[in-house]
Amino acid sequence: MGRYLSIDYGRKRCGIAVTDTSRIIATGLTTVAAAGLEKFLADYMASEPVDLIIVGLPTTLRGEPSESMRYITPAVNRLKRVFPDTPIEFFDERFTSVLAHRAMIDSGMKKSDRRDKAVVDEISATILLNDYLQSKQYTSK
Repeated sequence: MGRYLSIDYGRKRCGIAVTDTSRIIATGLTTVAAAGLEKFLADYMASEPVDLIIVGLPTTLRGEPSESMRYITPAVNRLKRVFPDTPIEFFDERFTSVLAHRAMIDSGMKKSDRRDKAVVDEISATILLNDYLQSKQYTSK
């Protein structure tokens, strides 16, 4: 069984998280430059089986797609062309950055370390993947 991989996509950076092979635990993997995302995924997927890619779907409080979708949609379409055998799904990412900041504060991380946006992106991807796993846990029963 392959891993699930989540992407918190941003214009500059993308946070990446993956599950274990049993798809029980989501763990932050890294943050990569948006321009290097395809190469990173190709390298990673060459050594680790990935059965599904989950991309954060930025929405407004009304549930409508946010302005960010104008650069996320073309990026996801490129990923679909590069990795045609790997399904890609969108999943609601509302408040993941807020939750990531809260997790950093609750863990006792120093203020100077919390300013590192790459860490926030990686934690956001992990929260996104955990939320996805929880949603599937309750819908599959």
